Amino acid sequence: MTESTSDPVRGSAYGTAPVPLSVLDLVALGEGNTAHQALQASQRLARLVESRGFLRYWVAEHHSMPGISSSSPAVILAHLAAHTRRLRLGSGGVMLPNHAPLVIAEQFGTLEALAPGRIDLGLGRAPGTDGATAAALRRTGGGPGAGDDFPAEVTELIGFLRGDFPDRHPYRAVHAVPGPVQGHTGHPQVWLLGSSGFSARLAGQLGLPFAFAHHFAAQNTLPALELYRSSFRPSAVLAEPYVVLGVFAFAGDDAREARRQALTGALATVRLRSGRPGLIPTPEEAEAHVFTERETAALGGWLDNALYGTADEVAAGLDELQKRTGADELMLAMNSHSLDFRVRSYELISDAYGLPNGSPATG
Repeated sequence: MTESTSDPVRGSAYGTAPVPLSVLDLVALGEGNTAHQALQASQRLARLVESRGFLRYWVAEHHSMPGISSSSPAVILAHLAAHTRRLRLGSGGVMLPNHAPLVIAEQFGTLEALAPGRIDLGLGRAPGTDGATAAALRRTGGGPGAGDDFPAEVTELIGFLRGDFPDRHPYRAVHAVPGPVQGHTGHPQVWLLGSSGFSARLAGQLGLPFAFAHHFAAQNTLPALELYRSSFRPSAVLAEPYVVLGVFAFAGDDAREARRQALTGALATVRLRSGRPGLIPTPEEAEAHVFTERETAALGGWLDNALYGTADEVAAGLDELQKRTGADELMLAMNSHSLDFRVRSYELISDAYGLPNGSPATG
């Protein structure tokens, strides 16, 4: 449970994969399944990808979305830490406007104590939900502009994690525990997440690694990455820019099944963006659905930017995306209906890249 990778940011690519592969888990919940089953599938998937040489496994924070069971990333990560040994575990991300920085520092300091050297703390400035739910979550009366405090809150959070507030800072005597005050020399690796230029620029200025949500903001990918790289200033944690790119990837034993499962996620996204969030529909329901003009507009380029097909087709798409963007790592996401399909998809992608096939961790 405490064995770690050698580098908190950079990993070694295995097999024929041009860069390390990782997973972004939405803990998607399909019609006919339960949250217990979805979370058990996440445990199964984390153990699988660890055995196949994936670098990291992140869980995304969402709220008031019936089809996504990841409202509490820290709780899920603690469970996954008990069932893995080497895999880096993290948030993709924790939505900082929803939480006090000290609380996040305590939660992720606890995770770091449970799994030393394996914890990533990815931070986002969006609420990860709709406006009404965001208002219910926020610790103050912050409205849509609450994310404007993001740079200051990131700095405050890092101060708690490192225990290095200056002498006259009002929180100089406040400590995140577990943390440095107890003699811990390590702390979670902080990342910034984004889908536009705001966090890209901030990540560069702070010298932090950057994860971009290509899977739902593909039109912004190249401008944001250029802004991050041009803004980058070397720091104590990172000497040069490092980009993780999130991408939807659905690999099936045949192309038809891959498209059927991708379509379930597409329809779920349409409903979410139309203010009708629900469970991930079945493939039969998704195939029978007639998308209206308005729904097609809400969907945007979801299917156009998702990769689906056979494992070789998906691998080719991943390789092309990596070459086009210069990404240092690819983080695969999937919000399909079938829990078994998700596991099988990652097996197929691993096989396509010739990744090692070790035994999952016990426990």
